Amino acid sequence: MIWKSLLVFAACLANVWGLPATSELDARQSQSKYVFAHFMVGIVENYQLADWIEDMKTAQEIGIDGFALNCASIDKYTPTQLALAYQAAEQVNFKVFISFDFAYWSNGDTEKITAYMKQYANHPAQMQYNGGALVSTFVGDSFNWGPVKQNTPHKIWSVPNLQDPSAAASNGGRGVDGAFSWYAWPTDGGNSIIPSPMTTIWDDRFIKSLNGQTYMAPVSPWFSTHFNSKNWVFICEDLPTLRWEQMLRLKPQLIEIISWNDYGESHHIGPYSANHSDDGSSQWAKDMPHDAWRNLYKPYIKAYKEGASAPTVEKEEVVYWYRPTPKDTPCSGDTLPRPNGVNMLHDSIFVATMLKEPGTLIVTSGSKQPVSIDVPAGIVTTNVSMGVGTQKFWVTRGGKAVLSGWSKYDVKDSCKYWNYNVYVGSITTIG
Repeated sequence: MIWKSLLVFAACLANVWGLPATSELDARQSQSKYVFAHFMVGIVENYQLADWIEDMKTAQEIGIDGFALNCASIDKYTPTQLALAYQAAEQVNFKVFISFDFAYWSNGDTEKITAYMKQYANHPAQMQYNGGALVSTFVGDSFNWGPVKQNTPHKIWSVPNLQDPSAAASNGGRGVDGAFSWYAWPTDGGNSIIPSPMTTIWDDRFIKSLNGQTYMAPVSPWFSTHFNSKNWVFICEDLPTLRWEQMLRLKPQLIEIISWNDYGESHHIGPYSANHSDDGSSQWAKDMPHDAWRNLYKPYIKAYKEGASAPTVEKEEVVYWYRPTPKDTPCSGDTLPRPNGVNMLHDSIFVATMLKEPGTLIVTSGSKQPVSIDVPAGIVTTNVSMGVGTQKFWVTRGGKAVLSGWSKYDVKDSCKYWNYNVYVGSITTIG
């Protein structure tokens, strides 16, 4: 009787304060957690079914449940590639959903968007959430999803990208069921760069404003871009692990990794595909693999889905990342200025140790003297000062090497173009 009374009291408080009742909270907390990756359809005009299958199988290997298919209205091949994506996903038991890019779509495109939802909402490969076909956006804050829902026979669960967290409180009138944040890097909003570590301040604002509606949190390992139209870096050097640690504490309903294949912004975790169309980003993305970040993400994804507070290391490994040159290295052939934010970067080699037991990490960066750091078990990111030349890594335990090797990519003291992307590698053996 006392327990029932407490439940009634909690329900009353929830009703008074506009909060979800205890039973609703319990239901949400017990829901399955899902991890998606943002996929740029706009750069895969030449993809065949086999390309989609390969990417999806690679994503599945680390626990990713589906792709958010970012697509533009202006690309003639969007219908073809969406059809291939859904076909491939069905074949490999993967999930996908459309993320309408409102840099190209508009509020006047309701009929076109509805047509896509009618076509795919009930597809076997469509991601369903809370009984509805999940759909999202990039920006598109003011789009009204009500008419789309009314004219689509299958239920829709709309979680668009909102730029202003406070807008989530009033977005229910536009048929919105939640929100996706794009603030995966330290920022004061928009593209402002701040010299501060990543926090959950934006996540907290979204969650408060959503008041129990679905929150899809962003996770990203990096951001660097060098186009004429956008030329900046965010300060995110320890983000590959820091952001996941925040997710394990925050426990959002959904997570979207930014990104699988956005090479132009240097935050891809997928392979560098030979069949993508080059928008000029090959200048800084080609021969700069990020594949080892997937190894780092895998235990975090598993921990997030299990509700664990820390990842479990099942295979010992060292994952490292660093830029190709010190930040002030002069570049001889670049017509663009250095990206905004460069002055706040550190000339460091970043190393994540994934250990079952404590050990000693030893890093020799170029001509600098070896640096030894005692690291505990688990996943820990440390850094050492960058030196020009070869990068060597060891992990010792009890005076014996358990992991050792060197990177195939040397830090250089000259360059033709500014490049603040990173080379990501790993060591899994004694070499």
